[in-house]
Amino acid sequence: MESTFTGLIDMSDFESGSEEQRQQAFLSRSLAALAVRMVTGWESSDAADTVIDGRDDQGIDAIAVTGDSAHVYLVQAKWSDRGRATVRTDAMLKIFAGFRLIDAEESDQFNPRGQALADQAKEAMTDGTARVTIVTVLMGTEEPSREVMRVLANGEDEFNSHGDLVDHRFLHADDIWKWVREDGKPSPISMTVELNPWFSLDVPHHAFQGVISAERVSEWLEEHGPRLFERNIRNPLTGTLANEEISSTLAEEPSLFWYFNNGITVLCDSAEEQYSSMRNPRGGPVTLHLKGASVVNGAQTVRAVQRALELSDDAATARVGVRVIVTGGADEFASRTTRATNRQNQVEQRDFVALDPVQAEIRADLRAEFGKSYSVKRGELSPSPETGCTLDEAAVALACAHPNAKYASRAARSLATLWERGGDGTYDTLFRPQPSVFLVWRSVLTVRLIRTEMHELRREYEGRAAAVLEHGQYLMSHLVFQWLGTDTMEDEDTDWEAEFLPRVSEGVKSRLALLLRALEDAYPRGRVQSVLSDSYKCRELAAAVANMGRVDQDAATVPEQYIKKVQAQKRRRPNAVSTLVDHGAIKEGAPLTFVAANLPEREALADWLAEDPSRTRATWVNNRRKPLLWEVDGRQYSPSGLVTVMWGLAEWENRPLANQGTTRWQTAEGMSLAALAFTLQDAAEVE
Repeated sequence: MESTFTGLIDMSDFESGSEEQRQQAFLSRSLAALAVRMVTGWESSDAADTVIDGRDDQGIDAIAVTGDSAHVYLVQAKWSDRGRATVRTDAMLKIFAGFRLIDAEESDQFNPRGQALADQAKEAMTDGTARVTIVTVLMGTEEPSREVMRVLANGEDEFNSHGDLVDHRFLHADDIWKWVREDGKPSPISMTVELNPWFSLDVPHHAFQGVISAERVSEWLEEHGPRLFERNIRNPLTGTLANEEISSTLAEEPSLFWYFNNGITVLCDSAEEQYSSMRNPRGGPVTLHLKGASVVNGAQTVRAVQRALELSDDAATARVGVRVIVTGGADEFASRTTRATNRQNQVEQRDFVALDPVQAEIRADLRAEFGKSYSVKRGELSPSPETGCTLDEAAVALACAHPNAKYASRAARSLATLWERGGDGTYDTLFRPQPSVFLVWRSVLTVRLIRTEMHELRREYEGRAAAVLEHGQYLMSHLVFQWLGTDTMEDEDTDWEAEFLPRVSEGVKSRLALLLRALEDAYPRGRVQSVLSDSYKCRELAAAVANMGRVDQDAATVPEQYIKKVQAQKRRRPNAVSTLVDHGAIKEGAPLTFVAANLPEREALADWLAEDPSRTRATWVNNRRKPLLWEVDGRQYSPSGLVTVMWGLAEWENRPLANQGTTRWQTAEGMSLAALAFTLQDAAEVE
């Protein structure tokens, strides 16, 4: 709500007030404007113009008058930060007093904006047919008292002596929450598809199959953007070898594209057919006007087509196979079709959870409650830490926050375990029932801070302590969560950021000391990475740490033997890329992001990178010489070679002669290629 009405609500009367007073007034006025949007369907700017709250508002916070079928809305808003707003009898008496002034044409008693709107309301009421609704919007859940309802009934009776023209409506926090979530959902896509040649099926579902031009496919993406793939299990994956091959065929051999490509599948709620000839409908093209359309298979093809057209005009002559299936709103059939048709690029179990309605609910809740983004599908652009999180990040955080340490250990072994379904499946345990938005976001914030603290501590230790800090992120996060206590994480009245996050640093240090002691007691010679990825052993260690914590509280310290000593000379490390390939540390096609290494480089490249964000993106290819597939041109580079190319294209005059490219390219988890390789090398030395 704050982001919606900032700059639209008039706050000029609070220029000299305190910031707290101004903020509370702004939220109350925004609530009144939101109520107008809810009852009229108006845009935010128009709704904001109806707010008259302030001096001489005569008990009315907003006045809205609709045009066609005249309807006057008199709005009173009650804001509460804690969601406990109620309406009192004096407030209800005031709004009817203001109503009487409007009816008596005494609008001069209102403030200037109120006077103009009161005159509009009176003009609409003059013909005796306009309806008037008293709207009371409350940021709370408590129903009005009998005294309030009695005042309301008496007021309505006073104005309804010649017909039932005055009524009322209460909007509570639940109504507001539901409306905001629905308002944030994208509107269904309507688009036109012309097939020639084509054929159709009528049973059991209406469907069409035919051929369309590549140029028209590209136009779909230009018109609708990522919303075109709303029902797909993932957005187009950029920089994959499969997609580059599609683009290459389109650009170099467009006449063969239809033969080599599986085509595109479009689901829609309804389709209106338009034939070129009524006497012979199958003798020419058919134009389909689709509503509620989405590409559920062939997202990679759509993106590759657009890319090919950017590179070569010849690609426009290519023909693309298209299937259009009319679901009629049958969600289960649509979901089954989406699953069954996705087989061209490798489909992972993680992709299918993008179809889970729970993820859509979490995305809506995060947007409505915190104004944060939530990236669910592979191929979506991951939000920055300040603006939101991804499904992967949320799942890891929830696994660590779970009371049972086995889920944290599963995540340590492989993120793929997070998407297992069924009785003992991790996904259903974490997301069934749906976790609250407070639990999700606070878990993410906490794990981020734990990871940062562990990274900072890593430079101070060696041996097993260093190995725990490298490989124990998930178990350590679990231990810190249990130490902090998670009972109040879902309580919206808890100030988790102020009360709990400042204690994370202390928790990391104390849990590290206790975990090292537990490791020495139970597995004095065990390989740390193996131990910390074993579900049974992690539960055993977590129980031991909990028992030691009850006795020693936070008195434990890391043994002296693990504190890093100054090294006289360090031997040359093995090549980072070779280490990553040898260990299979990065999955083929995994996304990588460029991050400048220092301030001069960041300033030199900032404008050039901002012109085209794809310049910061590449994907991993398991190749020792050229493991980076750059999204910009679809070519493979070495990490340092690509950085050199980027410096040249950005025309950085004072660029260095050489660079360490592996320090500048980072994984989706925020770890550079060099850091990941060093982790693997250190683990081999320690264990």
